[in-house]
Amino acid sequence: MPDTAPLTILCPGQGAQAVGMGQAWHEQSDAARKVFDQANDVLGLDLKKLCFEGPAEDLNKTDVAQAAIYTVSVACHRALVDTGMPSRPDAVAGLSLGEFTALHLAGCFDFADGLKLVRLRGQAMQDAADANPGTMVALTGEVTEEAVNALCDKARGDSVLVPANFNNPMQVVVSGSADACERAAAAADEAGFKAIPLTVAGAFHSPLMQPAADRLAQALEDVTWSNPTVPVIANVTARPHDPDPASIRQRLVEQLTHPVRWTQSMQWAVENLPGQYVELAPGKVLGGLMRRIDRGTKVKNFAQPA
Repeated sequence: MPDTAPLTILCPGQGAQAVGMGQAWHEQSDAARKVFDQANDVLGLDLKKLCFEGPAEDLNKTDVAQAAIYTVSVACHRALVDTGMPSRPDAVAGLSLGEFTALHLAGCFDFADGLKLVRLRGQAMQDAADANPGTMVALTGEVTEEAVNALCDKARGDSVLVPANFNNPMQVVVSGSADACERAAAAADEAGFKAIPLTVAGAFHSPLMQPAADRLAQALEDVTWSNPTVPVIANVTARPHDPDPASIRQRLVEQLTHPVRWTQSMQWAVENLPGQYVELAPGKVLGGLMRRIDRGTKVKNFAQPA
């Protein structure tokens, strides 16, 4: 695809982290090195060492992983701009945590403010998970929204159980109380799904995250915001954010307790944003999801320098 084609950048979310991520970009690009150095200074911890050397159990902690992924994605983007990528894409989207990266790339807040936000977001989510234990289950098969809602209604009981991530037309993740997730997994086969219990820190994107949403709401008010310079697709609505900071903040708060509609977001993007699609480091998750959502849309991955 020619370089002049419209460019949509996709920003990864939690789960894309792996020890060694971003190291090749750091070695190759002065712009990337500056991002890592700034992240270390802002956070007061050696995030760069955690990204490059681990250990994995520390990198995988929610508060560390979110800050690390945000930093690696921004470092990757800065390096790509230095080598000729347009500094301003035509649109951006990010999966869960990645929505913050996308908003930064769209000019809504500076790197340091975004880093502090995602660090707090991760801490708040972990604290909420500790206070209200829960888990998540991936359902694969012909998982329509109607069918998943019916399964949640059947298995919920007096507990919490809701759709949390519409990842692609063949996978939806449900989230909630451990007992309800266990019932959902047991009932999945009868509903025509395969259930895979996930090893996660908590019931993310469910009502059990309300304490984290409340903390994030306050932190978002403390940041200096600008209107986005390009469309940013919101996880909650699967449509571009209204170009209004108050509305964007509200959608980000809702995202912690509502499902991430990635399937619907990418379906909207494919229909309305023709052109090139690029996935920033780390990982290759979003390109894999796109193959399930729209096989004709190719995503160029930059987990490593080309």
